[in-house]
Amino acid sequence: MGAKRIRTKIGDVFSVRVSESGIKYFQLIAFDLTQLNSDVIRAFKKVYTLDEHPTLSEIVNGEVEFYAHCVTNFGPKLSLWEKVGSIADVGDTSHILFRGTSDWVRKPGEEPIQISHRWYVWHINDEDFTDVGKLEGENRRAEIGMVLSPWDIVDRIKTGKYNFWYPDFE
Repeated sequence: MGAKRIRTKIGDVFSVRVSESGIKYFQLIAFDLTQLNSDVIRAFKKVYTLDEHPTLSEIVNGEVEFYAHCVTNFGPKLSLWEKVGSIADVGDTSHILFRGTSDWVRKPGEEPIQISHRWYVWHINDEDFTDVGKLEGENRRAEIGMVLSPWDIVDRIKTGKYNFWYPDFE
């Protein structure tokens, strides 16, 4: 018999061990049709001790550290996070902005483009991407919008940044 199929749904909350005694949480808040119908998560800033047992309401009302696209059901299969419950409160998703650039794609041997001036942005489930060229104003706060591996998500939760190369905007 194969491994149990893990189904994730909007509202599910997950825990990630960030140290011997620390734990952080994130929540599946949407599916983004603009980006391969991938899961959108919001990761919370607060580190809890293993002795603390916050309610789901406490967790989801905490400060959001970042938003990202990933496949949440891969995490438990890889023992990277575990589901701790589900709560209908997913916050306001209308303001969440993602960014992307085709400048991160390169041929073998080609030097990577460090600063891109060819950006596009979108909100969850936009009809299409909006070309903006140079990132300015509010667009600078947009999160990298590609679908990330579970290891990338854990890196960002633990360290506050991603471990992979991606063009910057300045």
